[in-house]
Amino acid sequence: MNNPLLENSELPQFSQIKPEHIEPAIEQLLGDAQSSVEQLLAEHDSYSWENLIAPLDEVEDRINKAWSPVSHMNSVVNNDLLRDAYNACLPKLSAYSTEMGQHKGLFKAYQAIAASDDYALLDTAQKKIIQNALRSFRLSGVDLDAEKKARYKEISLELSRLASKYEENLLDATNAWQKLIKKKSDLAGLPESALQQARQTAEQEGKKGWMLTLQFPSYIAVMTYADDRQLRADMYKAFSTRASELGSNSDWDNTEIMEQTIALRHEKAQLLGFNNYAELSLATKMADSTSEVTDFLEELAEKSLPQARKDLAELAEFVQQQYAVTNLHTWDAGYYSEKMRQHAYDLSQEEVKQYFPAPKVLQGLFNVVEKLYGLNISELDNIDAWHKDVRFFQIKDKAGELRGKFYIDLYARPHKRGGAWMDDCVGRKKTGDVIQIPVAYLTCNFTPPAGNDPALLSHDEVLTLFHEFGHGLQHMLTKVDYLGVSGINGVEWDAVELPSQFMENWCWERESLALISGHYKTGAALPEELFNKMLAAKNFQAGMIMVRQLEFSLFDFKMHQDYSPELGAKIYDKLNAIREQVSVMIPPDFNRFAHSFAHIFSGGYAAGYYSYKWAEVLSSDAYSLFEENGIFDQQTGENFLTHILETGGSSDAMELFVKFRGREPKIDALLRHSGIAA
Repeated sequence: MNNPLLENSELPQFSQIKPEHIEPAIEQLLGDAQSSVEQLLAEHDSYSWENLIAPLDEVEDRINKAWSPVSHMNSVVNNDLLRDAYNACLPKLSAYSTEMGQHKGLFKAYQAIAASDDYALLDTAQKKIIQNALRSFRLSGVDLDAEKKARYKEISLELSRLASKYEENLLDATNAWQKLIKKKSDLAGLPESALQQARQTAEQEGKKGWMLTLQFPSYIAVMTYADDRQLRADMYKAFSTRASELGSNSDWDNTEIMEQTIALRHEKAQLLGFNNYAELSLATKMADSTSEVTDFLEELAEKSLPQARKDLAELAEFVQQQYAVTNLHTWDAGYYSEKMRQHAYDLSQEEVKQYFPAPKVLQGLFNVVEKLYGLNISELDNIDAWHKDVRFFQIKDKAGELRGKFYIDLYARPHKRGGAWMDDCVGRKKTGDVIQIPVAYLTCNFTPPAGNDPALLSHDEVLTLFHEFGHGLQHMLTKVDYLGVSGINGVEWDAVELPSQFMENWCWERESLALISGHYKTGAALPEELFNKMLAAKNFQAGMIMVRQLEFSLFDFKMHQDYSPELGAKIYDKLNAIREQVSVMIPPDFNRFAHSFAHIFSGGYAAGYYSYKWAEVLSSDAYSLFEENGIFDQQTGENFLTHILETGGSSDAMELFVKFRGREPKIDALLRHSGIAA
């Protein structure tokens, strides 16, 4: 049979890809890759970039281009057959990756290239790829004895399986919960847009009434606006116990998966000579030591806690005075915070949303990056995609050169995993005179359009869109011609959030808001009065938000750093201890946050969630240069493009930051932007 995953098409043929294509394609590509490696090693007495690394790049690219659409579809149009095929390939990919990482002959060939006279003639990016590869060999256990190598391979296989199962349990538990509301009065407080969405969801299920789900737009609308305290409490409990022993189905309980994952990561780290997994994690990051990370987080906490305590005290006082409520629960915080925001700033999130229709925001985002970097973004029609809502665009630079393309999938739906992300569809590389144009996936979970109106985005959703597009720009605007360090490849993980968080700043400037906002019915500009209220409320509860992120970061890092095989992971003991240290509002005992903390159990952020705060220091400091020179200053934009976005992972992140900023980063701008005095 013709297999669309084996055809060398420019873009994935999503409509042609069937579950039965997946395993045969991956098996064939992995087999071909192994044969190619042996053949390349056997053909030459001495090795060079041209006769070994360049052809290996081609081999890896073929695998990536087949697996990328499969992995993506598993996240955005998940079904049982696709899931089975995806899971059948995970052990094969893991085994291949480990085998290549432990391949003595390949390791020695890379060492020989690094030691040869020709090495000095290679450019910076090529040298970085070789150094990264030598590090990866060591982190894959190439120096271990046969018994330890075999154990390393077993651990890698099992960790891959556990991560996938964790993600599936979370998706299934999220999709399974529904609550049909028969009387509209039971949803008092919910804005019309949320009611329309709930009615639309019920109709899609063939029901009459209003259907609530644990998809994030539905959940957050209830937690922010529903007057019915019991409804908020019920939904909070359902959401915060997903995929746990307290959830509705014990088949989806992630407890054992989490315990095994932490234990196996620790064992893997010790096999490689590290004391713990946190140390292993830092081997590929900017931070030099575990103490540097914990000191950084604890310093931020120390500076933020007074503000966080003040935020909570003000909320409690407001609730007591206005509503005579003295026992403030976690499921009340969002609801009363919104009431307090409206009271203090006369600012309603629903009013703000009227000015951010999704089509206007998207076009405005394109206008912002055009002004910053001279880019032109245009839509391409008749593209094969995985869902009818998906759109496809191309980016050209001011010289008219095609730089990248991207798919964008904005709205939440069943069988699509939650959250927002950018992922690599095709990476940039150069073969002869031909440049392979990078392609990105940009995925969000916004509230879909209801009726004839466009989707209206909250300002937080606008920030999310800008954030993911920042990742996309680093992937697509790269000028590095080698896959290993083009785009986001090879960028230290704690610097990878720099371009994304950096882009969020333009969502707060009058000059750029004029481009991305306009009333969805009249097109009227965002009123000055409303903008001033948004600005005044920008750092509303910033202290509480900061310590919540620090709670996640410290929990993740210390859980991996302090793990003891004798005592086990003690996940919630560790989380509770961190909460005692840095939190101001402690969740109820039944809260099972870690059971849905996909970033660290099934994403790439294990012992690395701190990267968000670390990179926020970089992004705030980088943006402060635009504040000094003008937010659309072309020279500053050009410098950011040249030193950060175009360079990929071809040099160390700190080196590139210093080239752009003229010095190492300082924490001051982050504290200032967050409204937290240093």
